[in-house]
Amino acid sequence: MALSRETLEAHRKAIDASLEYGFPNLHRGVVAFCWPYKNEYDARFLARRLRERGARTVLPVVVAPKTPLVFREWHPGVKLVPGVYDIPYPIESDELLPDYVLLPMNGFDAGGYRLGYGGGFFDRTLASLAKRPTVIGVTYELAKIDTIHPQPYDIPVDYVVTERGIYRRDGDELVFLGAPQPPGDASVLASPVCYQGEFQSGH
Repeated sequence: MALSRETLEAHRKAIDASLEYGFPNLHRGVVAFCWPYKNEYDARFLARRLRERGARTVLPVVVAPKTPLVFREWHPGVKLVPGVYDIPYPIESDELLPDYVLLPMNGFDAGGYRLGYGGGFFDRTLASLAKRPTVIGVTYELAKIDTIHPQPYDIPVDYVVTERGIYRRDGDELVFLGAPQPPGDASVLASPVCYQGEFQSGH
């Protein structure tokens, strides 16, 4: 995605705000995020703030090809080593199951299906979990396409968050909810009911 550094930073801040205001229970659970690759959304800033408020944050770890991922705790200062694509991952921290997954998307369609990097790791992982986490795709508006032509093994996300705001998957399609407002704003989108009423973190 050919975006300037200034644009990427503005998009990151907008996505951070939608995640914080639209999903106010994130800090009560275990939140998985991905180390930024190329020009993907950088969740590390949000992860630090969520940890300060009580969340535990984890990074995905590739164990072997064609096997589910595991998730190890990330915190500032944790020991990291380079993995697939030289993306860092923790090696000595606790293994946890996420309540929420912030999932980067190279593309997304009207049904909430995503384009990744072709490894199938997240689809395989989500299918293997006894309790499915809430999956929130994070990307930019320019990544929206008509369809990715999903296959039977593709698993759609529950929500998509872009710099524009929040989409929720209702039935077989994404519905745009808008951009949530900071606490205290009179907008209906500021209400946790809009985004969190359908699920609880369990923590």
